[in-house]
Amino acid sequence: MTEQIPQGENAEPDTVKQATAVLPDPPRPAHKTSLADVVAHISLTQLTLAVLVIIFLWQWLEGNRAINDMQQQLAKKIAEMDVGSKANQMLLAQSQDQVRDLFAKVATLESRYAESQNQRAALEALYNDLSINRDETVLAEVEQMLLIAAQQLQLSANVKAALIAMQSADARLQRMNRPAFNGLRKAISQDMEKLRALPSVDITGINFQLNNLTAAVEQMPLAYQHRAADEKLLSGHPNEAAAQAVPPREETAWQKLLREIWQEARQLVRIENTGEAEIPLLPPNQEYFLRENLKLHLLTARLALLSRDENSFRLELKTAQLWTARYFDGKSNEGMRMLEGLKKLAASNISIELPDISPSLQAVRNYRLTREKEPRAAR
Repeated sequence: MTEQIPQGENAEPDTVKQATAVLPDPPRPAHKTSLADVVAHISLTQLTLAVLVIIFLWQWLEGNRAINDMQQQLAKKIAEMDVGSKANQMLLAQSQDQVRDLFAKVATLESRYAESQNQRAALEALYNDLSINRDETVLAEVEQMLLIAAQQLQLSANVKAALIAMQSADARLQRMNRPAFNGLRKAISQDMEKLRALPSVDITGINFQLNNLTAAVEQMPLAYQHRAADEKLLSGHPNEAAAQAVPPREETAWQKLLREIWQEARQLVRIENTGEAEIPLLPPNQEYFLRENLKLHLLTARLALLSRDENSFRLELKTAQLWTARYFDGKSNEGMRMLEGLKKLAASNISIELPDISPSLQAVRNYRLTREKEPRAAR
């Protein structure tokens, strides 16, 4: 194949030479002729080598370009890593500062915790002392309230006041909320139930009735005053009185004088049958003291009522009834209301059998003695 190509090439120039002998050749560029000559003289081996070189160069250029790209990417990554490393260093520095601050704060907290523990121990000791003193104060207050309740029952038989004092003592123990006081509260509750079971006496109502009767004393008429008024009404007929008021037409001076003397004499002396053994006649200055003494008896009955002294209460009311029936007019409306009111009050029962509330007081005292005997550390 290689040998035929030159033959063709040699044959062709001969025709060309023959044609050129007739026609002159146009001028050609020198470089084209030299390139063709070069190409014509290149062999297949050289061409293969050239292609291989070109491929090698192309691959080298591609590899070099890929390496450059990789270097650029690597440089970019390294730059990013440098930036990240700097940021990590900054974060690490900040973390170290924060750790130092935390260590300082932890040390401060540990010191404060130690101080708080010491303060807590001191406060616990102080609280224990205050609690002991507080319990003793509460027990003293409760004992005082129970003493007041007992005195109210013994001196004035005032059940309501005694019950209020015991309720105050129970409420004081309840506010403490201590299981150790449950026994005391139970004893106080039992004594309060005794007081609640007592029959109620309307002391206030009886007191109001006594006040009304005391005010009505001034309005009661005396016995002789009322009978004198009745006698005056019954002594003559109205026609007769009118006839006496009008003198006769034919009356001489002596007759008129005798008539006036007779009328005056009739007013000076009066005889009547009262049906009673004695009618007390009091001068005007004694009437005031009579009414005031009657008021004093009613006031004494009121004091006996408040002190629950039933004997004195009944005695004073009985005396008031006797005085009213003797010195005042019992047939008048005021006298009848007075006697009826005194009789009703005298029938009232103001005395009740008082219970014994000493168990609660004794329980409080025993509890106080037990606490005083206990050592302070055991509390």
